[in-house]
Amino acid sequence: MRIDEEQGYRASASRDARFDGQFIVGVRTTGIYCRPSCPAITPKRRNMLFFPTAAAAQQAGFRACRRCLPDSVPGSPEWNLRADLAGRAMRLISDGVVEREGVPGLARRVGYSERHLSRVLAAELGAGPLALARAHRAHSARLLIETTDLGFADVAFAAGFASVRQFNDTIRAVFATTPSGLRLAARRRSRSAAPAPGKVTLRLAYREPYDAAGVLAFLAARAVPGVESVEDGEYARTLRLAHGTGTARVRPADGHLLCTLRLTDMRDLGSAVSRLRRLFDLDADPGAVGEVLGADPALAASVAAVPGLRLPGSVDGAEIVTRALLGQQVTVAAARTALGALAAALGEPLSSPDGALTTLFPAPSAIATGGESVLTGPRRRIDTVLAVNAALAAGDLDVHVGADADELSAALRSFSGVGPWTAGYVLMRVLGAPDVLLSTDVALRKGAAALGLPVDPAALTARAEAWRPWRSYAGMHLWRAS
Repeated sequence: MRIDEEQGYRASASRDARFDGQFIVGVRTTGIYCRPSCPAITPKRRNMLFFPTAAAAQQAGFRACRRCLPDSVPGSPEWNLRADLAGRAMRLISDGVVEREGVPGLARRVGYSERHLSRVLAAELGAGPLALARAHRAHSARLLIETTDLGFADVAFAAGFASVRQFNDTIRAVFATTPSGLRLAARRRSRSAAPAPGKVTLRLAYREPYDAAGVLAFLAARAVPGVESVEDGEYARTLRLAHGTGTARVRPADGHLLCTLRLTDMRDLGSAVSRLRRLFDLDADPGAVGEVLGADPALAASVAAVPGLRLPGSVDGAEIVTRALLGQQVTVAAARTALGALAAALGEPLSSPDGALTTLFPAPSAIATGGESVLTGPRRRIDTVLAVNAALAAGDLDVHVGADADELSAALRSFSGVGPWTAGYVLMRVLGAPDVLLSTDVALRKGAAALGLPVDPAALTARAEAWRPWRSYAGMHLWRAS
């Protein structure tokens, strides 16, 4: 990923927070790397280097700035915009695939050899998959050190390190301090008591502006009882993760989202944070979206009214597929009722309920074997839900953040009863695909009519060419107008 160094310097000199997470600034004279908005005195231009990722800066011998904490900023919006190998791999690395399955597992999921994958990532991102995963582990470790009272050996293995020595060496190399030093500094900053075991409270950064009310309203309308809730401005849900289960509570705060996680296994922290960031679309660039959509007179008023509108994502690909299947050609309320009945009958109860959160969304295997007695409605839809979940349970259909959009769409549409709307909805919610327009959606067409746009799907699709590459966000504006 090539960085315009002159633009990078200007962004750093003006401390422009909009570029945080889009590139990293290394300072030769101090040996540290920072986010573009770091409040420290701007170095001389000749002493600055620009890297596409923190991993690339670390590989070049730089350590993280302890003043601006460059690993705690929003991620690059490129990983959703780009559907190429590098973008797909970065989404999987952020989800912790390398820690769980190694580089061979990452390569298998994206469909390339390890050698080719490493070559592409090094060329595009300045670091190979192991270095990128190391940066991800360092970030997870810092969160655990600063927000929990876990012993450092437990932190090391929870963050994905192979040994305590590797953990200590990485913390010293990346943060220029010891784990004890990081924890002590965090305690001094927060002046708070030690946190409860299994509980982590952290801030989720985003690029302003952010339409938190709109995201909460979207999630509230679709919240499945027992699995999710939205009360008093707080979204909460259960999580099925690689090593255990958990619950998340997220509420808007001043310039960030405040997130409290309760996890049965702290190894799932990094993955849980990554999934919640996708659910709330925190890495989007609202300025870029608004510039394109706001230029259309039909959308200008809506963009001005909601400048930080977001595209809600997901925490589980298989769950979104079932939601999409049961949401075909019915109202949001009807789909929620059907999903609630499914969760009540087939969902796995939490061992420790958390308020209104009592149940995990049903696993594909449970739906495939028990859905026949629970699902209602047209026979064709029931058969489709059962067949797709059977394929998910068997591994014949794999819906994950690193999937190729065209291949995933084709795989979904190969099932009888799955059409373009369902496939497109899954791409939007699971992959964060920014350029999908569900032109046949009834509510979306109603919103188009309200804004004076064509309601015929073909005419609306043609009109939407001007909204590329942000047609998914344009669709959110149309849904809002409806």
